[in-house]
Amino acid sequence: YPARLGDRIAPLIGALPGEVLVCDSTSIDLFKLASAVALQRGTRRKIVTELGNFPTDLYILRGLAQLVPELDVVAVPREQLSAAIDQNTLLVVLTHVHYRTAEMYDLKAMTAHVHSVGARIIWDLSHSIGALPVDLSAAEVDFAIGCTYKYLNGGPGAPGFLYVRRDLQATLQPVLSGWLGDARPFDFLDEYMPAPGIDRHRCGTPPVLAYAALEGALDAFDGVDVESVRRKSIELASLFIALVEDLPQASSLQLVSPRNSARRGSHLSFAHADAGAVMQRLIKRGVIGDFRAPDLLRFGLTPLYLRFVDVWDAVQILGEELD
Repeated sequence: YPARLGDRIAPLIGALPGEVLVCDSTSIDLFKLASAVALQRGTRRKIVTELGNFPTDLYILRGLAQLVPELDVVAVPREQLSAAIDQNTLLVVLTHVHYRTAEMYDLKAMTAHVHSVGARIIWDLSHSIGALPVDLSAAEVDFAIGCTYKYLNGGPGAPGFLYVRRDLQATLQPVLSGWLGDARPFDFLDEYMPAPGIDRHRCGTPPVLAYAALEGALDAFDGVDVESVRRKSIELASLFIALVEDLPQASSLQLVSPRNSARRGSHLSFAHADAGAVMQRLIKRGVIGDFRAPDLLRFGLTPLYLRFVDVWDAVQILGEELD
């Protein structure tokens, strides 16, 4: 399952067969890759990431620094990232589409900038995969992680995934060297020997029922052109923004997602003074968004099955609840 589902996910992110493994959770996969890179640190000591990134990414990196005191985790605002990435940088960890605002990086340009100083990069694709085109191979990305329970529809408890570019696989040594990552797991030997390729990043016994659910969910992507998915995502968002801004109560809402669709993922966030209470009222009426503290209403636009009439109805209900 870990390898077979990885190969099914690979085309959605521009990866090759044998470069993606479905396993564990996004948090654990980040630790697995970041710790393996830390083993190769040489004289470099700095891990750079973004302030306001999804909390687990910051927590995992800071936890790793407690285990490897030589590491220095530098978290800076987005506008200071380029300057913070220098010759002392070992690793950069960024989320392609920001979980709060949906602001999207130029993945290829940022990867090239990181490589220009000799550092590696891990991209978190949790809010990208299944909603917009990603081409890791074309951008020569080193590593990536992500979840399968958002736009891939894997359901609660769905496993995460990790990507390791093929030319980096043989030298990346796992710190979480679990038995299923051994080259001979069913020989039950005392000495660990990492499996070849991506399989060395398997760890413990897989959650087979969660894999089975994800396998069914991935069937929905068979034969689907992700460029078409992206076009519909943009159209859904454009309609949503236009309808919200036509509401009599529009002045109480502030769009915090980029208005330019080229800089935005597939969700929209609006600030509102009573966002938490408003979202609870929306959920009771079947408009299932979510609240992000302190003041954001977040609406995920899932192009495979969300209809334009659903957007129309959702905004009408939003106006009624704001009243």
